[in-house]
Order: sequence, then C-alpha cells, then structure tokens
Amino acid sequence: MRMVSTAALLSCLIANAWSQSANPTATTAPSLTVSHAGARPVVPGSTRFFTGEVKIEQLFPAEEPSRASGGTVTFASGARTNWHTHPYGQVLLITAGTGRVQMDGGPIQGVRAGDVVRIPAHVKHWHGAAPNSSMTHIAIQDYQDGNAVDWLAPVTDQQYSGGK
Repeated sequence: MRMVSTAALLSCLIANAWSQSANPTATTAPSLTVSHAGARPVVPGSTRFFTGEVKIEQLFPAEEPSRASGGTVTFASGARTNWHTHPYGQVLLITAGTGRVQMDGGPIQGVRAGDVVRIPAHVKHWHGAAPNSSMTHIAIQDYQDGNAVDWLAPVTDQQYSGGK
C-alpha cells in the first residue's frame, strides 16, 4: 500500500512540474542575482559630465519595481562631477581616498573613506576627489520617469578651489 501511495504522489509531482514548465503562463518565484566583482565593465566617465579622469562601474541598474540604481565611481586627484541634481536625492558611500562635496551656496566639505553623504532631492551639488588624492565612492540614487540625474554646468577650477 505504501509503495502505491509513494508512486501516486511522485507521479502527481512530476505531472505538476511538467505542466508548469510546459505552460508559459505559469508563475515562477523570483530569484536573487549575484553580480560578481571583476565581471562588471568599468567605463570612463564622459567629459560631458565630468572634469578629469573618472572611471564608472555600474553595480546594479534600476529594475522594476525598484527605482534604485548604484555604481562605483573612482575619481583621479582633482577630478569631479559637473554640477547636478537628483529627483529623489543621492547617497554617497566613500570607500577610498579623500574627496570634496559641495552644494550650491554652501562650503566645500572634505570627505574620506568611511564617510556617508546624503544629498537631498533637487539640491544642486558636485563631488569629486581632493586635489592631492584619488577618491572612490558608491553612489545610490533613484530614477523618476527614467531619469536619475539632471546634469548642469561644469565645476570651474575656481569653484573647485573654493574661490569666488
């Protein structure tokens, strides 16, 4: 009797598995994704958005239903972003070196490895490496209507050095 019950149960499980794989409308459980270090491309930052040598590695794109994306950005000494804003703000996790960050009208602030910078939504700002050090950060921001950043004018050498 036990062999018949086990055989019947196994038959049902196999039939159910086959029907789900043969049925394209069957729901599948979401799975996690691992993006291994060294497997993601590193690209140069565009001169349209950066001054100096910048390397960008996208860590994760925004995928529905999430709006968040993240990337590692490495700035050579003196390199920096243009002025820009983000529709939902931005978080910077400084992972190496020393750098600078400034919001429009505010003082230039120094940052170093281990610091976390929170930039509010729609605040005009820039960030980059210190004059004598490279700086790497992980940048996390959310997309709104397919856009995570609004790029503005380059940061001049005078602005970068704190001059008026």
